[in-house]
Amino acid sequence: MKRTGFWWMLWCLLSGSFLCQAQQSTRLTQHWEYLRGDLGGIWEAVRPVAAGSPESVPLWQQVTLPHCFNATDAVSPEENYYEGPGWYRTLLDINNPYTNGRTLLHFEGAGQKTAVYVYTTKVTTHTGGYDEWTADITEAVRQFLQSPEAKRFKGKVPVSVRCDNTRDLEMIPSDMSDFNVYGGLYRYVNLVYAPALSFETFHLQAVTDAAGNKGTLNVSAAFRNPGNISRGTLELRLLDPQQKIVKEIRQDIDIKTGEQPLAVISLKKPIQWSPGQPSLYTVEARLTSTAGTAGWKDHTGFRHFEFIKQGPFLLNGKRLLLHGTHRHEDHAGVAAAMTEDMVRREMLLIKNMGANFIRLGHYQQSRIVLQLCDSLGILVWEEIPWCRGGLGGDTYKEQARRMLTNMISQHRNHPAVILWGLGNENDWPGDFPEFDKEKIRAFMSELNTMAHQQDSTRKTTIRRCDFCKDIVDVYSPSIWAGWYRGRYTEYKTESLKEIARVPHFFHAEWGADSHQGRFAEEPEQFIKQVATGKGADERSGDFALTGGNARASKDGDWSESYAVNLVDWHLKEQETMPQLTGTAYWVFKDFSTPLRPENPVPYVNQKGIVARDLTPKEIYYVFQSYWTEAPMAHIYGHGWPIRWGREGETKEIRVYSNCTEAELFVNGKSAGVRKRNSQDFPAAGLRWQAPLQTGDNRIKVVARKGKHTITDEVTWQYQTATWSAPVKLILEEDKTFTGDQLRKVRVKAVDEKGVLCLDAANEITFSLAGDGRLIVDQGTASGSRKVQLANGQACIFLRTANGSGTAAVAATAKGMTSGITTITY
Repeated sequence: MKRTGFWWMLWCLLSGSFLCQAQQSTRLTQHWEYLRGDLGGIWEAVRPVAAGSPESVPLWQQVTLPHCFNATDAVSPEENYYEGPGWYRTLLDINNPYTNGRTLLHFEGAGQKTAVYVYTTKVTTHTGGYDEWTADITEAVRQFLQSPEAKRFKGKVPVSVRCDNTRDLEMIPSDMSDFNVYGGLYRYVNLVYAPALSFETFHLQAVTDAAGNKGTLNVSAAFRNPGNISRGTLELRLLDPQQKIVKEIRQDIDIKTGEQPLAVISLKKPIQWSPGQPSLYTVEARLTSTAGTAGWKDHTGFRHFEFIKQGPFLLNGKRLLLHGTHRHEDHAGVAAAMTEDMVRREMLLIKNMGANFIRLGHYQQSRIVLQLCDSLGILVWEEIPWCRGGLGGDTYKEQARRMLTNMISQHRNHPAVILWGLGNENDWPGDFPEFDKEKIRAFMSELNTMAHQQDSTRKTTIRRCDFCKDIVDVYSPSIWAGWYRGRYTEYKTESLKEIARVPHFFHAEWGADSHQGRFAEEPEQFIKQVATGKGADERSGDFALTGGNARASKDGDWSESYAVNLVDWHLKEQETMPQLTGTAYWVFKDFSTPLRPENPVPYVNQKGIVARDLTPKEIYYVFQSYWTEAPMAHIYGHGWPIRWGREGETKEIRVYSNCTEAELFVNGKSAGVRKRNSQDFPAAGLRWQAPLQTGDNRIKVVARKGKHTITDEVTWQYQTATWSAPVKLILEEDKTFTGDQLRKVRVKAVDEKGVLCLDAANEITFSLAGDGRLIVDQGTASGSRKVQLANGQACIFLRTANGSGTAAVAATAKGMTSGITTITY
């Protein structure tokens, strides 16, 4: 029986909203306490202790969720990051409005092994740091509230959670992975009230042909039904992207165990989802039974995609060159514990860069990320954390199977997802005495079959495991031209070779490390040392800074200048390969890793397009100039305050822009107009040779695209004084910086004559005596107690104490006179 729009709206008004009335969910962000380390047992989390009693140790600290064990220690230059147990506890007001309803704790992700307690009762455990899961605490809460102990807690319910990221060879991901395996409640935890019969899973399969003439939406669900209720009335409503009702269904259903089909809805000419027009349909459901009413609401989209054999990628019947990057769940000062606002800022930066694709490496990520990909129009490769190390035993494999099942079940409704990743670099041994390629192949085949059985509409993929490349639908080999092997000018040749080797190719991971703020007038002086014609794959040990073949990653200067050249070349070449499906630059944001303690920012993989705090590097604007439509123009070198050379020497000045033409002005004088041509490397022809004068130089560009005019300006100092070896550090407060309770301190390396050494890259260490504290362990060039100089300089921030105070900031470096400055406030 069809319900009319009027009656549906009246019913919704009378019944209340879906989420508020049919199911209640509250984020539990406040009133948590945290203890790093273990307890002797759960009793220590809940026992009565008098204030100030010696029994009150260990001491708990107040925290808000999300929270990560490793918020700062993952990038501390002086310690291994913590891997072990940690406890959280809180008191909850439980007030379930449903008769015989269920009280649930929904975890959006917790690392890595988790146990949940109500008072002293262990309710459930979960292994796996990245998939969602639910603890049904209904019975434990009921028993506690009926116990004598309830009076002591004045009606509140004590909940304790033990998280543990202790190293474990029989758990994925491997600790050999090039990222930290974090611990803690680093994603949101929700308190959910649901009626006795409610939706446990709800799946949408939206299918359309390439032309979009017909769409089919298959709806299925599984139910949480501890009371074994046998029947209910289901009401479904489908709304188009303009929130117009497209279809309404009302029907009685039998409640079965497991997942069951609910409806098949056909549409003529559905509005298709695409990166340029991410049109989302809304599906709302209500299930009424003797238990009350359960509700559910989500979005889906209709799109058709295809990987042509040894050819391009098609979306809705048209070629789409996938412009992609990668994302780790990692951020300065919080590690994995990113808030929704932080995630949104990051995803908007990715979209505004012009990306239409992202690989979520190397694990299932937050539901917030997937929702933003849907609404922003970013296609997704998401994968399970079977990453490096080889293949473990039954426990290891069962976790991989479970996480694949959960990832597909929890994220299959998202139209943005097109690829399920089964593994990453599974050709990298080390965790086990045995490394058996045939056993790895057999397990990869098993996962591939599972993925297709659970979702027949997506493709499977892996990156860098050549002996498994024939198993999955889409394969990504290792091509690191110009960084780990070869020169970046070999990129196209190597790509064409790899495209010919597999039916469906995608290039995930390419790029270069760059130390933010480090630039070079001649960044490729080392390049003649690098052999050509030897391939461009990353091999064992290539990431290290010593040994092996000559390569940019070891012998280059890690400047933003070299990274700009490499990215510029890759992007121009990608436009010339009609058979290319697409690529994804590794990685969007700098992230922490235990494998790189010697990097310019210790323990940070610095290949990011932006820094770990989301500050864009210069390559961000190179990507924009190739990938975006909205007019933009950026003078290369905003982060390069001092250039150097001889007085009056002609210097190259570049502008990265998507505009048709641009005119450059140097100190108020026009240097001429240039036309943009993407194949005119570098900067697509928008480059000028112009002399600079000692001291300040004002650079301005006026770029035009149709009726639009875009300008950009920068002021460079130009240093003509030459320097010798650095011998002394000078510290001074940067008076131009203003911030709430923050002071900026800059260190400079000078030679014996006091001349700034613009090529100095020494490692320096900051320290503080007195009031306030230094902002350190952020994993950024300006937020690390140990850091390499960038063009002879570095900076650190001092957070002042409340009121007045005095602080002495010092900087030291091996073989140089230390610097110190005193700040009084």
